[in-house]
Amino acid sequence: MAKSIGIDVGGTNLRIGVFEHHCLLQEIRFQANFSQLCQQNPAPIAWQKIVQTTANAVQEVLMLHPEVDHVGIGFPGFIDPATSTIAQSPNLPGLKNVNLAKDLAAILQKQVVVENDALAAAYGEYCLAGKPEQGLIYLGLGTGLGGGLIYANQPFSGSHGVAMEVGHIIVEPDGRLCGCGNRGCVEQYASASGISLTYFELTQQKRSAYEVAKLAENADRHAIEAYQMAAKYLAQMLASVIKVLDVPNVVIGGGVCEAWHLMQADFKVKFEQDLIPVLRNQIKVSVSGAGDIAGMLGVAMMMER
Repeated sequence: MAKSIGIDVGGTNLRIGVFEHHCLLQEIRFQANFSQLCQQNPAPIAWQKIVQTTANAVQEVLMLHPEVDHVGIGFPGFIDPATSTIAQSPNLPGLKNVNLAKDLAAILQKQVVVENDALAAAYGEYCLAGKPEQGLIYLGLGTGLGGGLIYANQPFSGSHGVAMEVGHIIVEPDGRLCGCGNRGCVEQYASASGISLTYFELTQQKRSAYEVAKLAENADRHAIEAYQMAAKYLAQMLASVIKVLDVPNVVIGGGVCEAWHLMQADFKVKFEQDLIPVLRNQIKVSVSGAGDIAGMLGVAMMMER
């Protein structure tokens, strides 16, 4: 049976999974600090480095699995569904109108597909959930906050590739400046970077979201407040999305979910409060049990549809 590669592009690493249908055969991680590359180099140079770093990693994996016939990549950004062009990546500053699928295919001589990372994870969670008829919403809480919608058995990207960019829903008018150029976007409060920023504003101490979680578990009141704020803004945003889409299944994934126990109670209260009455207690919100492989699986499975 043919094998496929699914790649999850993170802020600091590449996670590459080799799949045979929906079964993960091997996962390999590579160091790849794309965020830093974009901050320290002019956009054209940063892009060349991103393409070459990704190509080198894939070529290493292909040496182990030469029978792979296609490569799928989940990439953070606004991706044109017609051309696969990455129009913008708010967390990778400077990148505009670049085509990773085309540039990588030229190097690898393989079919390459690029999809928004959160939409890829949504499709992975959808497959793992048995493809529920009512569809599924996915929220990915990582460095930023992404979203994906599976509806009528299909990933929904919208006309311009920006459907479900829920991280850029404004929850605090004139709030924190976001990488997208607006202010007050929910990912500035309910993501790993947002949680770190809240803690810094409260204490003037720089801590990662992981470190803030450990402090919260040890009853640090400012750390607890940072996670409470994240939970409430996340719930506020999701309640608004549900009012529009009326999808009953929501899966929350990403690294921040390791601290979901610090958010769950405040999230539930605010979420149910903000829903319209007919929807209260009707929406199933669960934390991903996919072991963080949903993005790799989803983008690999998309190519088999």
